[in-house]
Amino acid sequence: MTTFLRPSAAVRAARLRTLFHDLESRLAVAAFAGALALFALQPAFSQEAGAIRVEQPWARATPPGAKVAGGFAVVVNGGAAADRLVSATAAIAGRVEIHEMAVTNGVMTMRPLPDGLPVPAGGEVALKPGSYHLMMMDLAGPLKAGDRVAGTLVFEKAGTVPVEFVVAPIGAKAPAEHTPQ
Repeated sequence: MTTFLRPSAAVRAARLRTLFHDLESRLAVAAFAGALALFALQPAFSQEAGAIRVEQPWARATPPGAKVAGGFAVVVNGGAAADRLVSATAAIAGRVEIHEMAVTNGVMTMRPLPDGLPVPAGGEVALKPGSYHLMMMDLAGPLKAGDRVAGTLVFEKAGTVPVEFVVAPIGAKAPAEHTPQ
């Protein structure tokens, strides 16, 4: 006949402590990995220089053969003085211009802003479809959804802000979801 002895309370408690310690260790490692992933994704969320912060830079995918693409972002000026976006670059474009799209008397017009785009002190400017935007011209190739394109935004006072445009699908009205996954 086999006799089964039940472990003492002290043994059971020691086993539970070991189990919980292992679980805590795994959770700590998972939290650390998640923090690293957030840090790695930071360029997709915002970049800054001086009082200027550029949030969620993105571009629209283009069909093969297209020579232009739109670039968008939110520019936040946390400073006490106004600044001005004076130029931009994108690795895939021969040149980038700052543009404004507007509807006047029912007619949509688009025009370059050769003097740049003012960014008010303590305010923000949204570069978005149908409004202010970056016109990437002379593309070296198509932009594909999910790609990332290096670029810069240059401000009169804050200087150069490196950005990474996340490419959203063709026709997107907002940036592709690039939140941590």
